[in-house]
Amino acid sequence: MSKIDNHSLPWFREKFPLYLAPMAGVTDKIFRQICKEYGADVLTTEFVSAEGIFRRNERTREYLEFDEVERPIGVQLFGGDAEHMAEAAKQVVDWVAPDFVDLNFGCPVNKVVAKNGGSALLKDCPTLARVAGAVVRAISPLPTTAKIRIGWDEDSINAVEIARVLVDLGVQALTVHGRTRAQGYSGEADWNVIGAVANAVSIPVIGNGDISSPQDVVRRRRETGIAGAMIGRAAMSAPWIFAQIKNEDVDPPSGREKWNVILRHCRLTVEDWGAEDPAIRSMRARLMAYSKGMPEGKSLREKFQHVSTIAEIERIADDHVANCEAVLV
Repeated sequence: MSKIDNHSLPWFREKFPLYLAPMAGVTDKIFRQICKEYGADVLTTEFVSAEGIFRRNERTREYLEFDEVERPIGVQLFGGDAEHMAEAAKQVVDWVAPDFVDLNFGCPVNKVVAKNGGSALLKDCPTLARVAGAVVRAISPLPTTAKIRIGWDEDSINAVEIARVLVDLGVQALTVHGRTRAQGYSGEADWNVIGAVANAVSIPVIGNGDISSPQDVVRRRRETGIAGAMIGRAAMSAPWIFAQIKNEDVDPPSGREKWNVILRHCRLTVEDWGAEDPAIRSMRARLMAYSKGMPEGKSLREKFQHVSTIAEIERIADDHVANCEAVLV
């Protein structure tokens, strides 16, 4: 079976899908739907703890919620206990019926690694195999996919080996982030390793790391043979990147258009929370991300540290647009 004939993941048959990366504290339902409107093909929830689901923690369950418009969407789980991961996956399928379950073997964050989750399993292949095999068996025929990094550190780059193990266990697609756990999000992603994985296995491989423009996607697809691309940090500051990748002739949004997206995001968040002050406070980090690449970004970030109402953000937006237009005159 070729990589594009996988009937359980039909979005690979007809196109080169663009994934929105699952990012804790970022890819909530509101942001996912904004990215979907701009052309993200496949979404994934923020990663959730299998232990939280196994113990039927209500707050954990909130992270699983999505609307039908978001399909195809997967739920990403992390954990190091095979039995608990399998049971959590079954509960997720019963609760929300996602299109797939994704296994997080890539998160580099200490509190996840300390619990033998995320990228910790890259240096414990037997446990990784037990976890993956248990989940595949528990939810079949619903597809299980996985996300990995290229290795624990530069001395233990084992992504090809891990990928082959996962394929043998029945994992149906694999995302590879081109950094080691030791790198975190620093340094450059190694796309040579991503390409080696894509060439080594029969399932679709999605490339992830340092994709910030349509040109990046074209080049990486040509050089590595990946079947899809996952966009993470670039989407945080520019969710319209999906539309630009799909149509290189699309002009980037104007300053006012960008602010309209930002303000809509804020309003939807306030509506979701039901209280303006805490909702806007929760948006401060998101506003910081949006300011990346905008003129006068440093000044904007200083202002964003103190906002607590939509009216304040509207004033900042109007002043910023006026100042930028004055510079162009």
